[in-house]
Amino acid sequence: MSKQDENMIAYCGLCCLDCHGYQQKIPDLARDLRKELRQSKYKKFAGFLSEISFGKAFIDYDKCYEVLGAMVKFRCHKGCKDGGGPPFCKMRKCCQKKEIDGCWECDIFEECKKLDFLSPVHDDGHIKNLRILKRKGKSEFLNSKRHW
Repeated sequence: MSKQDENMIAYCGLCCLDCHGYQQKIPDLARDLRKELRQSKYKKFAGFLSEISFGKAFIDYDKCYEVLGAMVKFRCHKGCKDGGGPPFCKMRKCCQKKEIDGCWECDIFEECKKLDFLSPVHDDGHIKNLRILKRKGKSEFLNSKRHW
């Protein structure tokens, strides 16, 4: 396992390799869809449809286009340990302060409130990953099924 591979394991137990922002597939698809919508002048079509009873949802076309633009911007070119990810990350700061490689090296990660903000998106996936990392190590973690 290379140092680059290890750097893809975020402090919180998630793996940057699994993130849609790092993979960039969704941002690319959103970019391509916006381009296609512009080329086909879909905004005009959506405007027309929004005035017909079965096309009322098209009244929100501009909002949809705006959300696609936000998806285009959700990219991460670096893993967490190489400076990617959210700059406000409490786990990163905590682990760096404690001089540990990740939350899995901390005795209280199971109860740590700093990890709670991940739950709405990842449920308990990050906690399951931290348990695997603690029990089996980084190499085994990278080569096995990870939770996202």
